[in-house]
Amino acid sequence: MELASSSSPPPPRASKIGTSNTKAIPRPKRRRSLCIGTCAVILVIVTVIVILALTVFKPKRPVTTVDSVSLKDLHADLDIRRLRVDLNVTLDVDLSIKNPNKVGFKYRNSSAVLIYRGDQVGDVAIPGGQMSADETRRVNVTLILMADRLLSQSQVYSDVFAGALPLSTHARVSGRVTILGIFKIHVVSTTWCDFTVNVSNRSVSDQSCTYKTKL
Repeated sequence: MELASSSSPPPPRASKIGTSNTKAIPRPKRRRSLCIGTCAVILVIVTVIVILALTVFKPKRPVTTVDSVSLKDLHADLDIRRLRVDLNVTLDVDLSIKNPNKVGFKYRNSSAVLIYRGDQVGDVAIPGGQMSADETRRVNVTLILMADRLLSQSQVYSDVFAGALPLSTHARVSGRVTILGIFKIHVVSTTWCDFTVNVSNRSVSDQSCTYKTKL
């Protein structure tokens, strides 16, 4: 007697627990998204820096002004027999350097010169330094006329005899303004003052100044 073999169907495979039906984002797309995000952040930062540089931190021109010119010492002697003028002039010049920027201003060693009818007859150094934002610094310099430089000027005899000596001072200050530690702006401030030294009453009059600053 043959026994009928019964074959049962194989049990169904158990589904994996915890599997997700969502597909993973391919790596190239993730890299592209990261690159776009980084570029967007950099663009925003650069835009903010540019806006600040053009508004709040926009470079302004430092100004050098001559507050006063006073006569410290004067000796004038006209030697008609020898056709010679013994002339010694010492001037006190008060300067102001104003930094209107919202950042510091660093200026290099500069100079102020004394001019008589187009010829330089004296000079003095202006030490360099650094100024904070919105600072005004006062500088006092002493200019001494060098008599030996007047030998080529024939008009000095008539000027001393007339009692009025026309002189000029010229000061030049150059430096730079650094904005946000990135932008470096070079600036030059110049001052030119004309005045008259009255030999008779030992005073300074007719002072007229012009100022110029360029970035």
